[in-house]
Amino acid sequence: MAAAFYRLNGNQTFHILSRSSAVRPSLPHRSMMITMSQNQSYWASVNSEIEAHLKQAIPLRPPLQVFEPMHHLVFAAPQNTAPALCLAACELVGGHRDQAMAAASALHLMHAALFTHEHLPLTDRPRPKSRPMIHHAYGPNIELLLGDAIIPFGFELLARSDDPAQNNSDRILRVTIEITRAMGSQGMVEGQYYELECPQSDGEELCDVGWIEQVCKKKEGGLHACGAACGAILGGGSEEEIENLRRFGLYVGMIQGMLHGAGRKEKGLKEVVEELRNLALKELEEFKGRKVEAISSFVNV
Repeated sequence: MAAAFYRLNGNQTFHILSRSSAVRPSLPHRSMMITMSQNQSYWASVNSEIEAHLKQAIPLRPPLQVFEPMHHLVFAAPQNTAPALCLAACELVGGHRDQAMAAASALHLMHAALFTHEHLPLTDRPRPKSRPMIHHAYGPNIELLLGDAIIPFGFELLARSDDPAQNNSDRILRVTIEITRAMGSQGMVEGQYYELECPQSDGEELCDVGWIEQVCKKKEGGLHACGAACGAILGGGSEEEIENLRRFGLYVGMIQGMLHGAGRKEKGLKEVVEELRNLALKELEEFKGRKVEAISSFVNV
């Protein structure tokens, strides 16, 4: 059996597909795939631009006791593909990368803040196996406080990108709402809650595939869906294009979570991941005639 997500009446719904009913990739899907070297080159160039933008936005300045640890926590967080997906989606709908740079940077800041909070050494229970061990350069009180400081700074970056010359105020407001929903109590925070609720025995997680799906959907899936939708909004995409790319981002994020997050220890997800790849690439069929090579590479990151 394989698994997949669809959007019904505005809600993301999980379905189990039999081998006979599963969506199979057609030749156009295969033609969208690009080589790993091209994939890495595009991903590296986009992330280098996001990092440069963030370093310019968060310089080390007084008070150093605030900005030094905040600077460290922002850049110590592992790279996430959602910000790069935001820029790729913007370009796909005809926008320029610069139009979505502030949103992509804000997405990294949100990711960094939640990463900091979820790795605080304050838990009274064994660390979930899905979470890597990290080095804590500062004490838990500082990391808790500065994680909180990173979030509003992300929204400040977005607000400062409001440019009357570009007439983008409505788009910036809409993107701000998108990010707020993706990060909040019905988004990544809810995913973190589900992850913490997983029962454990001697440090070993006792969660089933349904739990993995729920965590990945709310965390990586929600963040990537938000990134892709925000890029499409800022690039001037139509409502149909925005929703196509939102679903594409959801599938890409689910893949990320199953391969590298909560599902990375589960051996029975290979078929599910392949089905999600097929569904993600199917969303790009609506963009025939455009340069989809870059964004289609995200299914293999």
